[in-house]
Amino acid sequence: MRARRSAAPRDWDEASREVAEAYFPHELRPLGGGRDPRLTLRTLDLGPVLVGHVGWGADVRIACDYPGAYEINLPLTGHLESRGRHGPVTSVPGQATVFRANTPSLISHWDATCTVLGVKFDSGWLEREAERVLGCDVRSGLPDQLALEAGRARAWRQLIGGLATNLHDPGLFGDCDIVREQLAGAVAAGFLLAGCPDAGAGPAPAPRAIRRVVEQLHDDPARPWTAGEMAAVAGTSVRRLQEGFRQWLDRSPTGYLTEIRLRRADTDLRANPALTVSDVAASWGFSSASRFAAAYRRRYGIAPSEARR
Repeated sequence: MRARRSAAPRDWDEASREVAEAYFPHELRPLGGGRDPRLTLRTLDLGPVLVGHVGWGADVRIACDYPGAYEINLPLTGHLESRGRHGPVTSVPGQATVFRANTPSLISHWDATCTVLGVKFDSGWLEREAERVLGCDVRSGLPDQLALEAGRARAWRQLIGGLATNLHDPGLFGDCDIVREQLAGAVAAGFLLAGCPDAGAGPAPAPRAIRRVVEQLHDDPARPWTAGEMAAVAGTSVRRLQEGFRQWLDRSPTGYLTEIRLRRADTDLRANPALTVSDVAASWGFSSASRFAAAYRRRYGIAPSEARR
């Protein structure tokens, strides 16, 4: 996982170049006088997804075509005014503005107090993820603005906020492709499910499709499964897979997988006291010993160390 933190630019041309290198080429025009830029730019690269803090420290106007990527801007402070498909859009904290790939767009006023969390998705990759997650084409289904105060959108906002804490500690996960891929997939799935709540609706998969997934989860629970991979086994979308698991097994696919892993881990803990809790957590696909311990305590009411004794 890689992060970028810029030094203070000397002038507007330099500030514009730095943001263009991280995000998109654009036309930048300062508004309201000759105030120098006070650029904030920190980014975290997850491959097909880029998460970052961006702020100009002055009132600006930005025109951009968003070549090859979607951009979601979540104001943390101030406000962001732009022109959407159906008229003006103003986003403040608790909202996000959605910019479509390869579409001329105008941010008519990025105010001086506004700092955003920006999430950039590679367009081809996000559209493929939409086919896997929603089972449909996302290009016409995205809104111009997303409310982030409730439901899945709020959960997605919290996920992005959690990732943003690593802008100050980019070495937390190290240069680990598996972690980056998992995080990128989670960011995309969360956004798609929040931004397109009605897309891809349809009947839940039949029990035989659910059974195929269940069998593969039991055969290889330690594999770093993604929701998209499980949906591919069932031959359906992530959304429909979730509906099928809820209907036939009364739990989510991820919840079912966690239960399998916990049972296998519990067997190892009790059968082999020489194994450490970290060893057991890693062998059954848990991302950390602390997450494993928390899940184990919720399931069995005791700490993993107590089970070993």
